[in-house]
Amino acid sequence: MITVHHLEDSRSQRVLWLLEELGQDYAVKRYDRDKSTKLAPPGLKAVHPLGKSPVIEDDGRVVAETGPIVEYLIDKYGGGKFRPQKGTDDYLKYVYWMHFAEGSAMTQLILKMFFTEIKNAKVPFFVKPIAKAIAGRVLGTYVDPNIRDQLDFIETELQGQEWFAGPEISGADIMMVFPLEAVQKLTSLTTRHNCSAYIRRIHQRSAYRRALEKGGPYAYS
Repeated sequence: MITVHHLEDSRSQRVLWLLEELGQDYAVKRYDRDKSTKLAPPGLKAVHPLGKSPVIEDDGRVVAETGPIVEYLIDKYGGGKFRPQKGTDDYLKYVYWMHFAEGSAMTQLILKMFFTEIKNAKVPFFVKPIAKAIAGRVLGTYVDPNIRDQLDFIETELQGQEWFAGPEISGADIMMVFPLEAVQKLTSLTTRHNCSAYIRRIHQRSAYRRALEKGGPYAYS
């Protein structure tokens, strides 16, 4: 049986969702974040040297990182679904969004979370103006404009279509849901009607709701 090493409020929720969509049996080993640092607990290093989630174990294999896990599960259990046919335009879109999710989208969102934390951190009064000014400048001149550009792009790409890579749901959607959920948590999507409708569409899927039951409380749902 597949074991998912699942960290609360993390990318690994996507792996549970995919397994529910695939109809595969799996076990969840759940980990709580450190209350002060918000990082994964040391116990995950017993599974993978980097101590990050998600990690799965399947048939003696340990597979880490969401993208490789999604590809592995679709290749092994997808039965030809969840991935467009190679050589098609939809397949190129599939590959693009699979990599965009972590390569472009999550990079900016992590910077957003990091510098927002610095901006609002409790520090000595003589340091606070400097920290706030530096963080505000990085956010205002680099991070926020990049996030806006990405959302404009995604909003346009979702115009008139339900999924990112063709008429059927695919691994690209499994990958893209978390950055969109995260950005919705960090900022408003009220003017991004296609993005908002996309998230609602995913949240209404029975497989997604079953994954929430298996994974426990999830701040981005």
